[in-house]
Amino acid sequence: MAAKQLNIALVGNPNSGKSSLFNALTGLNQKVGNFPGVTVDKKTGTCQLDDHTTAKIIDLPGTYSLYPRRADEWVAYKVLMKADSDIHPDVILLIADASNLKRNLLFCSQIIDLKYPVVVALTMMDIARKKGYEIDINELERELGVPVIPINPRKNKGIPQVKKALLQTARQQYHAPAFDFIPNKELASFAVDGVKKLVPQLSDYAAVHYLINHESFPLDNLTQKAIEHVEVTNHFNPVKTQADEIVQRYSRIRQIMQQSVVEPDPLQKKLFTEHLDNILLHRVWGYTILLAVLFLLFQSIFWLAQYPMDFIDWSFTKLNSWLSDVLPQVWWSDLLTNGVLAGLSGILVFVPQIMILFGLITILEDTGYMARISFLSDRIMRKVGLNGKSVMPMISGFACAVPAIMSARNIENRKERLLTIMVTPLMSCSARLPVYTILIALVIPNHYYFGFLSAQGLVMMGLYLLGIVMALIVSYVMKWAIRIQEKSFFILELPVYRAPRLEARRHYMIEKAKIFITDAGRVIIIISLLLWFLSSYGPSRRMDAVDAKYAKLEQQATNPEARAIIDRAHKTERLQNSFAGIAGRTIEPVIAPLGFDWKIGIALITSFAAREVFVGTMATLYSVDESDEATLKEKMQNATRADGSKVYTLPTALSLMVFYVLAMQCMSTLAITKRETRSWKLPAIQFAYMTGLAYLMSFIVFHIF
Repeated sequence: MAAKQLNIALVGNPNSGKSSLFNALTGLNQKVGNFPGVTVDKKTGTCQLDDHTTAKIIDLPGTYSLYPRRADEWVAYKVLMKADSDIHPDVILLIADASNLKRNLLFCSQIIDLKYPVVVALTMMDIARKKGYEIDINELERELGVPVIPINPRKNKGIPQVKKALLQTARQQYHAPAFDFIPNKELASFAVDGVKKLVPQLSDYAAVHYLINHESFPLDNLTQKAIEHVEVTNHFNPVKTQADEIVQRYSRIRQIMQQSVVEPDPLQKKLFTEHLDNILLHRVWGYTILLAVLFLLFQSIFWLAQYPMDFIDWSFTKLNSWLSDVLPQVWWSDLLTNGVLAGLSGILVFVPQIMILFGLITILEDTGYMARISFLSDRIMRKVGLNGKSVMPMISGFACAVPAIMSARNIENRKERLLTIMVTPLMSCSARLPVYTILIALVIPNHYYFGFLSAQGLVMMGLYLLGIVMALIVSYVMKWAIRIQEKSFFILELPVYRAPRLEARRHYMIEKAKIFITDAGRVIIIISLLLWFLSSYGPSRRMDAVDAKYAKLEQQATNPEARAIIDRAHKTERLQNSFAGIAGRTIEPVIAPLGFDWKIGIALITSFAAREVFVGTMATLYSVDESDEATLKEKMQNATRADGSKVYTLPTALSLMVFYVLAMQCMSTLAITKRETRSWKLPAIQFAYMTGLAYLMSFIVFHIF
């Protein structure tokens, strides 16, 4: 028998367990792209239903009802209204949260009335039971007229039953209910008849939606005008119709709940979640606990990552030293040790910190605390022109600004969305972490206050807080410049607290490390190789003069110590006269007021491709310049200026850290801002204000210290 593929659309309310079910069904067979024409994530995956049937699962954006407000809700709406030319679902797999069944059944009833083949998967059954709900699945199935399967995707419970129900529904062993959930035709009887004559395949409920939103559907001009005429002739009122529909649906849902659900006594004891929220969302203690959580987050990055980082750094130093001893002194061995290995060490040494940062942030999400951070932050956010929904993109910006800016699509208010996009790059992303780490290690002593407060951790937290504070200040200033008047609402569903899935977190951390190594690593290696060339070669006249000068000096050297000093000076002068050295010297007058030398200038240029390239650049420059026996940290500690003073003093390091907190050193972020705003104007403003702010603040910090 030939294999058959079904198209299954996965739909449901936000936070109902949709992503968990998608992952359980598709496993690793997933792809993420964008829906055609819109910047909204399109997740698809494949699932084997039986030996002969494969299903393509399309995870549609979460929505509360068939009345869309945001761009992602419009995507789901058009697919469900069969107005998307690319996606034609054979079956709808609808996720409903059993612990919030009344609200979830609203969307469910609307889908059923579109006359799709539907399978309902009930999630959060354990939470419903804790809340005191008892659901009669068979009775609920009879009332709705569609299959209802209780599931727990985290424990893989109910997944085989869902697959079986999808197959049976696709084979028409289950039919769409013959009767509407509510009498949709009575909402606008004559108008519905008029639309169905123009578009015969529509259900009564779909015809109501064509009356409301036909301008958004791909209809020819003649049909558009005809539907408009039906509206006018029958005095169709979309607001009244929608209100009547929702009232009738909830009335019918109440009847179903009475028949199939035993609801808890409203005076029963509060759940543990509610007791915990009284503390974590307290107007005083809530913010204190939040600061403590953030402090522990940044302390842990140092506590947990120190030993693996030291081991990786030591391993590369020893490997480099060994290769330098055994390989011949030719150009390709120099390329291998000072180009390839220097670049690789700049990537791998920071993998432990990247993994720990992502792991801890996702644990906060998994436990449900991240949603509480949004709730706590809403009051502050509103004062600067944002709202609580801006917190999630901004916190995501601690990992990477690119997906963080993309996640701002969920903010309905256009002004708040643009403000969020403009300030999110000020959050210290994981690419800045390698820069902070090496500079903090250079100038901040590894001292503990009260036995547990690390000075290095406090400085790290201060850098992250600086980014947050500057983002709020910039947003407050920009809210007067962006002249969009639009009402804003912040509605947030607080999930119950859950134990984090540590096995899933482990996979996630490994996956993020792989992405860092492959994506950032590719850029770092390419730039390291390019830098090796630019640092090793220069205008032939200059380089020949340097070589000739030191050839004479080496002949005059009488002992190994003198030859080593001459060799180090030779390498330094070659680097200064190389292409990279000339470029660094050219921009040095501009950056000298910030305390930066020409090598730091080169790193500022190269790290525009990706901030983490800073460390790879330093590794390459100092490998070309210095001996191979020392680690990068030791080489940077020993670096001196022409007058013999140290390069990396406290003022210089703090100035450089502040510059990296505030500067727009990322091509990818500018590209994604352009894509999300569909304009080069806002990315240009973003680049200009961030670079200017970084220069000003670095100048102030350097001269204060």
